[in-house]
Amino acid sequence: MAQTTNDIKNGSVLNLDGKLWTVTKFQHVKPGKGPAFVRTTIKDVLTGKIVDKTFNAGMKMEFETVDNRTMQYSYREADSFVFMDMTNFEQVNIPENLIADQERFLLEGTDCIISFHDGNALSVELPASVTLKVEHTEPGLQGNRSNAGTKPATVETGAEIQVPLFINEGERVKVDTRDGSYLGRENS
Repeated sequence: MAQTTNDIKNGSVLNLDGKLWTVTKFQHVKPGKGPAFVRTTIKDVLTGKIVDKTFNAGMKMEFETVDNRTMQYSYREADSFVFMDMTNFEQVNIPENLIADQERFLLEGTDCIISFHDGNALSVELPASVTLKVEHTEPGLQGNRSNAGTKPATVETGAEIQVPLFINEGERVKVDTRDGSYLGRENS
């Protein structure tokens, strides 16, 4: 659907040269001299690449409709992941290239946001953090109650993360899914 740059908002999806871009920031600028323009920060929907781009005000743009749906991860099947829409219980196979390295924090039953365009999955977004059980780590030493050091720990999904020295096997820890960093202990 063709609109103009005046219709740009945060979250708008633009079709530029056959690629889909999401607007993360925008600013309409009307300088004292010269024509108005729109300064934007856009993110490639498929690759995640972020670019700053400026458009002339009133320029025709092609906006796209992207459907973001919350779906629950069910299981892995060969080279895809099966997610279920909890409203109509429809199952969708998502190719593993859309999950990439996020798989190391993906547990059965995790709710994810999946973006669709024309019936095709574009991206999978995990929650910002997940709670995982520590399966293996060296025993914690008495007196190590500060964040002075870290040690490797393997969590239930098989991912290896760095945790404080006082964390023991069997404890549940909160992990940032974007960078795999330890966020804290989960109280049971």
